[in-house]
Amino acid sequence: MSTATASSPASPVPPNPSATSARLGRPLPWRIRFAFLSLIWGFSFLFMKVGNQGFAPFQVTFGRLLFGTAVLAMAMAVKRERLPRGARTWGHLAVAGFFLNALPFSLFAYSELTIPSTLAGICNATSPLWGMALSLVALSEDRPTRVRVAGLGLGFLGVLTVLGAWQGFHGLDASGTTMALLASLSYPVGWIYVRRTLAGSSESHLSLTGGQLLLATVQLAVVTPLFTSLPGHLSVLPLLAIAALGALGTGVAMLVQYGLVAEVGPTTAQMVTYFVPIIATAAGVAVLGEHLAWSTPVGAVVVLAGAALTQARRPTNSTSPQPEPDGDTQPSTPMEAPEAREVAAAAAVPGVAAAAEVSEAAGPEARTGQAARA
Repeated sequence: MSTATASSPASPVPPNPSATSARLGRPLPWRIRFAFLSLIWGFSFLFMKVGNQGFAPFQVTFGRLLFGTAVLAMAMAVKRERLPRGARTWGHLAVAGFFLNALPFSLFAYSELTIPSTLAGICNATSPLWGMALSLVALSEDRPTRVRVAGLGLGFLGVLTVLGAWQGFHGLDASGTTMALLASLSYPVGWIYVRRTLAGSSESHLSLTGGQLLLATVQLAVVTPLFTSLPGHLSVLPLLAIAALGALGTGVAMLVQYGLVAEVGPTTAQMVTYFVPIIATAAGVAVLGEHLAWSTPVGAVVVLAGAALTQARRPTNSTSPQPEPDGDTQPSTPMEAPEAREVAAAAAVPGVAAAAEVSEAAGPEARTGQAARA
């Protein structure tokens, strides 16, 4: 979520970790930040379930976006960043905010009225599969390999296992599951849109992402009163869950994710995707007491294996290597790191490493071609 949030808002030159360390003191090791990001995204599904106990799903989503936007606003104030300029940019951000934040966040919140948070977390892990499938259609430069296509098939076989297809989906709420899967599909739609429209923006990633979340918040501010009424009383625990969901799972997550991408590269940063459903399942079972059938964890493993295969890289030409940015090598221009910008823009998406999934699914040739057109 991507947000977008969830990707492309990017700074012309990603922040240099060593320079940041000199000014603010040495940051936490990236593995600790990686684990923190996995935890807060994994617990996002539990927070939504708890939030639904005191508020309507649209209210949960609005609160989430409001708290997330507040965190980014504070970060922008500290760094003296301004919101993007230009009607065209704001128009693209409005679409990105819808597909990467407003729509998927709302769908997940509504889905958890009828399905367990564990299932919602596993459905979220199908985003790389949808991204792979869409990239074959929407990205003309994408050339699929047998391994990646096999990963796509394996991943959706895992989805059928999670859903218990051989039992006729018995005991499964079809509407809730469909909404969760549509939410995970919405992310790659937004990633591809952002990649095609904002990948070459000169605005900073923080500015673009702040604008995106602001517009998504406005969208929910308009929709929520039309379909919900104010709760009779404020429940403290659900309110705290929503605050944590927005401030940590959306606002802070975006900042942590972008820092990871800048330091260790998008491929390593996107690996958080594979830890989120595990944490979401553990949290749902341990904290909420949700029932776990054997097919759920088995299917989840198959889904994650398939998702990993869809990210398999095509061997690059030795004469034109495509190194990833890391702590020692920072890209010197925006065109050298389109995937880093895409990731930064969608970092607010829970459990998904933003548009890096689409960039990696499309392969290095696709990233190079897209950069040239941006």
